[in-house]
Amino acid sequence: MPARARPNVILILADDMGYGDFGVFNEGLVKTPHLDRLVAEGTCFRQHYSASPICAPARAALLTGRYPHRTGAITQHEIHGLDRIALREVTIADAFRAAGYATGLVGKWHNGTFDRRYEPNARGFDEFTGFCGGWTDYYRYYLRRNDALAPSDGTYLTDLLTAEAVDFIHRKRNAPFFLYLPYSAPHSPFQGPADRVAHYRSQGFNRIVATTYAMIERMDEGVGRILEKLDREGLTENTIVAFTSDNGPAFFNPPYMLEAGEEAFNERFNAGMRGSKGWVNEGGIRVPMVARWPGGIASHRFCDALTHFTDWMPTLPALCGCERPPGPAVDGHDLSPLLRGEPFEVEPRRFWQWNFYFPNVGTNAAARDGDWKLVRPLIRGTRFFSDDLCASDEDIARTAAFVEADLKHKENPAGIDRILPVPRLKPQEPEPPQLYNLAADPGEANDLAAEHPARARRMLRDLENWFEAVEADRRAIDRPD
Repeated sequence: MPARARPNVILILADDMGYGDFGVFNEGLVKTPHLDRLVAEGTCFRQHYSASPICAPARAALLTGRYPHRTGAITQHEIHGLDRIALREVTIADAFRAAGYATGLVGKWHNGTFDRRYEPNARGFDEFTGFCGGWTDYYRYYLRRNDALAPSDGTYLTDLLTAEAVDFIHRKRNAPFFLYLPYSAPHSPFQGPADRVAHYRSQGFNRIVATTYAMIERMDEGVGRILEKLDREGLTENTIVAFTSDNGPAFFNPPYMLEAGEEAFNERFNAGMRGSKGWVNEGGIRVPMVARWPGGIASHRFCDALTHFTDWMPTLPALCGCERPPGPAVDGHDLSPLLRGEPFEVEPRRFWQWNFYFPNVGTNAAARDGDWKLVRPLIRGTRFFSDDLCASDEDIARTAAFVEADLKHKENPAGIDRILPVPRLKPQEPEPPQLYNLAADPGEANDLAAEHPARARRMLRDLENWFEAVEADRRAIDRPD
């Protein structure tokens, strides 16, 4: 395929934006006209799943096409090095750069901090403007520009990231490019334009929900600016624009993100789905994917095929005629035929598992097979740290140090001079698995495990076999000192 004929790719990732935060699915609660435009002009996958209910593992799967356990990115805890993508992994940026594309990342990385070997410029990205950790203030921040560290000039972070993305498009307009744009919105801290927040407060929403909607609206405007830039540069017809979120909405919020009197739990509309960020129920892992390419993808099309984060590493390069460099086998499937409206027969089973510090198939795990979904419920204490589940007082102290250090490094990354030991949790007995038929019960309200014991046993066995396989792969990772 001639170099100039190859399409550009812009992969946009929201942070903690739920299914119900998209305008086309939330009955007008929040305005997202530019995302709605993408839906109208492209294909929207409605049964699309993140690879994890938490950010860093989900991002690792999106970038590598492999289940996060295999990559070594098992939690969001960058201070322990548990968010890192192992050095043996091949990223989607590696694939595009090897094919001659200009590659850039603007925004949140969260797949390797405190060690340059795991940062974007070492993982396939020619250019990086953003931050490596899990979150940052929207007005007071330090951004990395490749090797330089630049302080904030007071520009709202979402607007700055949009401007950087527009600038990248302008500079690379004459050559094929791959731009990864992981916004930090609407992840906490809850900071948004005052007029937008006031609008949503006037609708009766509390501060956190109103600010979250304002942050989403501002990000949507950023998407509009990017689409406008493509139009002005004459790049629209030959640019793939894809938009999704890393996981479901964050309903539980840490104390340091709250104001006096606010509850830690702040639920908002999520299309009737059970659960939220951190849970393997639908609300935590099911997030739409919208893909637009006027030159190669059908418009105004909803697709209900079961799709997954791991699919986009094989799919996007394939659409561009790019080969993936040699590396570990991917778990995802090339969706190119599906996007082109051609026959697509693969309906793979999918698996999920996430908890703090060490993977454990007995808690917060799930398997999907057709319309059926098996869930191993979350064991108390394996998602949020709980003193009575710690192995020792020493572990509790180490975790307190982790929390303190994690807060400090946001303003002073150089202040962390070592990775803290990983806390240990006491083993807990798993609860009985639950079984749901999502076609009839998308809200996961009716457990059918007792009515279909053979199916439940079979799916549990499949889940456990999958877990053993990905854990064996993870344990084989050689992490250099």
